[in-house]
Amino acid sequence: MFDKLKQLGELKKMRDQAMQIQKQLSQETIEVEENGIKIVMTADQKIQEIEIEGERQDKLVDVINKAVKRSQEVAARKLQEMGGGLGGLLG
Repeated sequence: MFDKLKQLGELKKMRDQAMQIQKQLSQETIEVEENGIKIVMTADQKIQEIEIEGERQDKLVDVINKAVKRSQEVAARKLQEMGGGLGGLLG
């Protein structure tokens, strides 16, 4: 019983650390500019701006962000299937 409570406490600590890292990543920006194309994104993989030859491409930003989000959901689902989710850790 105490082992399961200890595991839950450790899981909460890990979750809190992951959330803190996610927050830090969302506040850091990366900017790349080459061949007339400029992309600004956060370190948590959210596109903020795309410019092609000085013109903002807001529709492209929206579509890419949707595609990235879907790919992350697929990856998360695969990882959960592999690890059995939290239930596998708790018995």
